[in-house]
Amino acid sequence: MRLSAVALSVFALLAFSGNVHAGRTAPLVDPAPVSVPAGTTQDSLVKDIKRALLGRGWTITAERPGEIDSTLFIRDHEAKIRVTYDLQSVRFTYVDSKNLNYRLDRKGKAEIHGNYLGWIKNLTNDLGVNLQLSQSP
Repeated sequence: MRLSAVALSVFALLAFSGNVHAGRTAPLVDPAPVSVPAGTTQDSLVKDIKRALLGRGWTITAERPGEIDSTLFIRDHEAKIRVTYDLQSVRFTYVDSKNLNYRLDRKGKAEIHGNYLGWIKNLTNDLGVNLQLSQSP
């Protein structure tokens, strides 16, 4: 009897920890594009994007006209994104990740650790500030 009570407690603990783990995921939705102010030059735009990425600890891993690939390493987590841009808008798109609980739910919708969404939100906010400051006299 005592053994089954211990087994039941262990089972309950494992079930609870699984729910806590699942609670950290959120729907993976790429953010809305960031608008580029009129009069911004290509060189200034690229500098502002890089400043946002590097300022938040992202590493630039590849660069092509209109695209920048970047990776963030935090402890044992890794997130990869692609930044596409032109003189109208900048888009941040999820590419891949490690140890961020990425998965497809039963309906085929992507989920990821909620921290990833915060990291991307910080990037979009920082880019918006950089673009505004670049346009200031």
